[in-house]
Amino acid sequence: MALNDQVQNFWEQGVCGSSTTIVGELKPLSKEWFERIEEHRYSVEPFIHGVAQFPRHHGKKLLEVGVGAGTDHLQWARSGAICHGVDLTAEAIATTRARFDLYGFQSNLTKLDAETLPFESDTFDIVYSWGVIHHSEKPQLIIDEILRVLKPGGTFIGMLYGRHSPAVFKVWVRHALFKGKPWLSFADVVWHNIESIGTKAYTKKELAAMFASYRQVELVPLMTTYDTTRWPRWLSKFFPDDWGWFIGIRATK
Repeated sequence: MALNDQVQNFWEQGVCGSSTTIVGELKPLSKEWFERIEEHRYSVEPFIHGVAQFPRHHGKKLLEVGVGAGTDHLQWARSGAICHGVDLTAEAIATTRARFDLYGFQSNLTKLDAETLPFESDTFDIVYSWGVIHHSEKPQLIIDEILRVLKPGGTFIGMLYGRHSPAVFKVWVRHALFKGKPWLSFADVVWHNIESIGTKAYTKKELAAMFASYRQVELVPLMTTYDTTRWPRWLSKFFPDDWGWFIGIRATK
Protein backbone atom coordinates (compact mmCIF):
# COMPACT_ATOMS: atom_id res chain seq x y z
CA MET A 1 0.00 0.00 0.00
CA ALA A 2 1.33 3.45 -0.92
CA LEU A 3 2.47 5.54 2.04
CA ASN A 4 -0.14 8.26 1.54
CA ASP A 5 -2.87 5.58 1.49
CA GLN A 6 -1.60 4.30 4.84
CA VAL A 7 -1.54 7.85 6.22
CA GLN A 8 -5.08 8.41 4.97
CA ASN A 9 -6.32 5.19 6.55
CA PHE A 10 -4.77 6.18 9.89
CA TRP A 11 -6.39 9.63 10.02
CA GLU A 12 -9.76 8.38 8.73
CA GLN A 13 -10.06 6.66 12.14
CA GLY A 14 -10.40 10.05 13.81
CA VAL A 15 -9.28 13.59 13.16
CA CYS A 16 -6.31 14.91 15.10
CA GLY A 17 -7.22 16.16 18.56
CA SER A 18 -10.53 14.31 18.86
CA SER A 19 -9.49 11.26 20.89
CA THR A 20 -11.62 10.18 23.83
CA THR A 21 -8.84 11.26 26.20
CA ILE A 22 -9.70 14.81 25.08
CA VAL A 23 -13.44 14.76 24.37
CA GLY A 24 -14.53 12.03 26.80
CA GLU A 25 -18.10 10.93 26.21
CA LEU A 26 -19.25 14.13 24.51
CA LYS A 27 -21.43 13.62 21.43
CA PRO A 28 -19.28 13.82 18.26
CA LEU A 29 -19.88 16.93 16.15
CA SER A 30 -21.86 18.62 18.91
CA LYS A 31 -21.01 22.18 19.93
CA GLU A 32 -19.67 20.92 23.26
CA TRP A 33 -17.47 18.38 21.44
CA PHE A 34 -16.00 21.03 19.16
CA GLU A 35 -15.44 23.46 22.02
CA ARG A 36 -13.63 20.83 24.06
CA ILE A 37 -11.32 20.15 21.10
CA GLU A 38 -10.67 23.88 20.69
CA GLU A 39 -10.05 24.42 24.40
CA HIS A 40 -7.55 21.56 24.53
CA ARG A 41 -5.74 22.57 21.34
CA TYR A 42 -5.01 26.11 22.46
CA SER A 43 -4.19 25.11 26.02
CA VAL A 44 -1.39 22.79 24.89
CA GLU A 45 -0.38 24.80 21.80
CA PRO A 46 -1.09 28.43 22.76
CA PHE A 47 1.63 29.71 20.43
CA ILE A 48 -0.56 28.90 17.39
CA HIS A 49 -2.19 32.30 17.75
CA GLY A 50 1.16 34.09 17.83
CA VAL A 51 2.41 32.31 14.73
CA ALA A 52 -0.80 32.46 12.68
CA GLN A 53 -1.88 35.96 13.74
CA PHE A 54 -5.40 35.23 12.50
CA PRO A 55 -6.90 38.75 12.93
CA ARG A 56 -4.22 40.34 10.75
CA HIS A 57 -5.51 38.60 7.64
CA HIS A 58 -9.08 39.90 7.41
CA GLY A 59 -10.32 39.77 3.83
CA LYS A 60 -7.39 37.65 2.63
CA LYS A 61 -7.91 34.60 0.44
CA LEU A 62 -6.75 31.64 2.51
CA LEU A 63 -5.98 28.01 1.77
CA GLU A 64 -5.46 25.60 4.66
CA VAL A 65 -3.65 22.36 3.82
CA GLY A 66 -4.90 19.75 6.27
CA VAL A 67 -7.98 21.15 8.01
CA GLY A 68 -8.30 18.31 10.54
CA ALA A 69 -11.09 19.04 13.01
CA GLY A 70 -11.43 22.55 11.61
CA THR A 71 -10.24 24.31 14.78
CA ASP A 72 -7.71 26.65 13.20
CA HIS A 73 -9.83 26.89 10.05
CA LEU A 74 -12.64 28.33 12.18
CA GLN A 75 -10.27 30.99 13.58
CA TRP A 76 -9.45 32.09 10.03
CA ALA A 77 -13.17 32.35 9.26
CA ARG A 78 -13.88 34.25 12.47
CA SER A 79 -11.13 36.69 11.51
CA GLY A 80 -12.76 37.40 8.16
CA ALA A 81 -10.55 35.37 5.82
CA ILE A 82 -12.03 33.94 2.61
CA CYS A 83 -11.56 30.27 3.42
CA HIS A 84 -10.60 27.31 1.30
CA GLY A 85 -9.47 24.05 2.85
CA VAL A 86 -8.16 20.68 1.70
CA ASP A 87 -7.47 17.43 3.51
CA LEU A 88 -6.40 13.91 2.61
CA THR A 89 -9.33 12.40 4.51
CA ALA A 90 -13.07 12.42 4.09
CA GLU A 91 -13.35 12.38 7.91
CA ALA A 92 -11.62 15.75 8.24
CA ILE A 93 -13.65 17.36 5.46
CA ALA A 94 -16.92 16.13 6.95
CA THR A 95 -15.90 17.24 10.45
CA THR A 96 -14.83 20.72 9.35
CA ARG A 97 -17.95 21.13 7.22
CA ALA A 98 -20.14 20.18 10.21
CA ARG A 99 -18.25 22.63 12.39
CA PHE A 100 -18.71 25.49 9.92
CA ASP A 101 -22.41 24.72 9.50
CA LEU A 102 -22.82 24.74 13.29
CA TYR A 103 -21.11 28.12 13.69
CA GLY A 104 -22.58 29.73 10.57
CA PHE A 105 -19.45 30.11 8.44
CA GLN A 106 -18.56 29.03 4.91
CA SER A 107 -15.48 27.44 3.37
CA ASN A 108 -14.73 25.74 0.07
CA LEU A 109 -13.62 22.32 1.35
CA THR A 110 -12.11 19.58 -0.83
CA LYS A 111 -10.77 16.08 -0.15
CA LEU A 112 -7.49 15.64 -2.01
CA ASP A 113 -3.80 14.81 -1.79
CA ALA A 114 -2.00 18.16 -1.45
CA GLU A 115 1.02 16.89 -3.39
CA THR A 116 -1.02 18.15 -6.37
CA LEU A 117 -3.28 21.16 -5.76
CA PRO A 118 -6.15 21.87 -8.22
CA PHE A 119 -5.78 25.65 -8.04
CA GLU A 120 -4.38 28.09 -10.54
CA SER A 121 -1.02 29.67 -9.84
CA ASP A 122 -0.96 32.96 -7.90
CA THR A 123 -4.36 32.38 -6.25
CA PHE A 124 -3.98 32.73 -2.46
CA ASP A 125 -2.76 35.48 -0.14
CA ILE A 126 -2.12 32.99 2.67
CA VAL A 127 -1.52 29.25 2.74
CA TYR A 128 -1.60 27.72 6.21
CA SER A 129 -0.68 24.22 7.37
CA TRP A 130 -0.05 23.26 11.00
CA GLY A 131 1.58 19.90 11.63
CA VAL A 132 0.43 18.25 8.40
CA ILE A 133 3.04 18.35 5.64
CA HIS A 134 5.47 16.06 7.47
CA HIS A 135 2.94 13.21 7.15
CA SER A 136 3.06 13.24 3.36
CA GLU A 137 5.13 10.77 1.34
CA LYS A 138 6.69 13.68 -0.56
CA PRO A 139 6.56 16.86 1.55
CA GLN A 140 8.68 18.79 -0.93
CA LEU A 141 5.94 18.44 -3.56
CA ILE A 142 3.45 20.09 -1.19
CA ILE A 143 5.87 22.89 -0.35
CA ASP A 144 6.45 23.52 -4.06
CA GLU A 145 2.72 23.43 -4.80
CA ILE A 146 2.08 25.94 -2.01
CA LEU A 147 4.65 28.24 -3.55
CA ARG A 148 2.94 27.93 -6.93
CA VAL A 149 -0.56 28.78 -5.68
CA LEU A 150 0.56 31.71 -3.50
CA LYS A 151 0.27 35.16 -4.99
CA PRO A 152 3.52 37.10 -5.38
CA GLY A 153 4.16 38.52 -1.92
CA GLY A 154 1.85 35.91 -0.39
CA THR A 155 2.84 34.03 2.75
CA PHE A 156 2.98 30.44 3.89
CA ILE A 157 2.37 30.08 7.63
CA GLY A 158 2.69 26.76 9.37
CA MET A 159 4.56 24.21 11.44
CA LEU A 160 6.59 21.08 10.84
CA TYR A 161 8.15 18.81 13.44
CA GLY A 162 11.72 19.39 14.68
CA ARG A 163 13.90 16.29 14.98
CA HIS A 164 16.45 17.40 17.59
CA SER A 165 13.98 17.84 20.44
CA PRO A 166 13.29 16.35 23.88
CA ALA A 167 10.01 14.96 22.52
CA VAL A 168 11.82 12.91 19.89
CA PHE A 169 14.54 11.91 22.35
CA LYS A 170 11.91 10.39 24.66
CA VAL A 171 10.48 8.39 21.75
CA TRP A 172 14.00 7.23 20.83
CA VAL A 173 14.68 6.07 24.39
CA ARG A 174 11.44 4.08 24.48
CA HIS A 175 11.55 2.52 21.02
CA ALA A 176 15.30 2.27 20.36
CA LEU A 177 17.39 2.32 23.54
CA PHE A 178 15.01 0.34 25.78
CA LYS A 179 14.43 -2.20 23.00
CA GLY A 180 18.13 -2.83 22.55
CA LYS A 181 18.34 -0.99 19.23
CA PRO A 182 20.43 2.11 20.00
CA TRP A 183 21.60 2.25 16.40
CA LEU A 184 18.17 3.43 15.26
CA SER A 185 18.18 7.09 14.32
CA PHE A 186 15.77 9.75 15.55
CA ALA A 187 14.33 9.78 12.01
CA ASP A 188 13.69 6.02 12.21
CA VAL A 189 11.73 6.19 15.45
CA VAL A 190 9.69 9.20 14.31
CA TRP A 191 8.82 7.43 11.05
CA HIS A 192 7.52 4.32 12.81
CA ASN A 193 6.22 5.52 16.19
CA ILE A 194 4.72 9.01 16.02
CA GLU A 195 1.15 9.19 14.72
CA SER A 196 0.75 7.71 11.22
CA ILE A 197 3.49 5.67 9.57
CA GLY A 198 5.97 7.80 7.66
CA THR A 199 5.97 10.84 9.95
CA LYS A 200 9.06 13.00 9.49
CA ALA A 201 10.90 15.57 11.59
CA TYR A 202 13.51 18.05 10.43
CA THR A 203 16.41 20.23 11.42
CA LYS A 204 16.24 23.96 10.76
CA LYS A 205 18.91 23.52 8.10
CA GLU A 206 16.83 20.90 6.30
CA LEU A 207 13.72 23.09 6.40
CA ALA A 208 15.66 26.07 5.09
CA ALA A 209 16.71 23.94 2.11
CA MET A 210 13.14 22.74 1.52
CA PHE A 211 11.87 26.35 1.45
CA ALA A 212 14.86 27.67 -0.50
CA SER A 213 12.70 28.75 -3.46
CA TYR A 214 10.78 31.20 -1.26
CA ARG A 215 11.98 34.79 -1.15
CA GLN A 216 12.13 35.05 2.64
CA VAL A 217 11.90 32.33 5.30
CA GLU A 218 11.64 32.59 9.08
CA LEU A 219 12.00 29.43 11.19
CA VAL A 220 11.08 29.61 14.88
CA PRO A 221 11.49 26.51 17.09
CA LEU A 222 8.76 26.25 19.72
CA MET A 223 9.22 24.44 23.02
CA THR A 224 6.09 22.39 23.66
CA THR A 225 4.45 20.52 26.51
CA TYR A 226 5.34 17.36 24.58
CA ASP A 227 9.01 18.31 25.13
CA THR A 228 8.80 19.21 28.81
CA THR A 229 6.52 16.51 30.28
CA ARG A 230 8.04 13.50 32.07
CA TRP A 231 11.18 15.43 32.88
CA PRO A 232 11.90 16.93 36.31
CA ARG A 233 10.44 20.43 36.28
CA TRP A 234 13.69 21.93 37.51
CA LEU A 235 15.43 20.43 34.48
CA SER A 236 12.88 21.05 31.72
CA LYS A 237 12.64 24.76 32.52
CA PHE A 238 16.21 25.11 31.26
CA PHE A 239 15.48 23.57 27.84
CA PRO A 240 16.15 26.25 25.19
CA ASP A 241 13.48 27.03 22.62
CA ASP A 242 15.86 25.88 19.87
CA TRP A 243 15.20 22.33 21.08
CA GLY A 244 11.46 22.64 20.44
CA TRP A 245 9.49 19.80 18.86
CA PHE A 246 7.56 22.28 16.72
CA ILE A 247 9.22 24.58 14.19
CA GLY A 248 7.00 27.49 13.21
CA ILE A 249 7.45 28.74 9.66
CA ARG A 250 6.65 31.95 7.81
CA ALA A 251 7.78 31.94 4.18
CA THR A 252 7.08 34.66 1.64
CA LYS A 253 6.82 34.15 -2.12
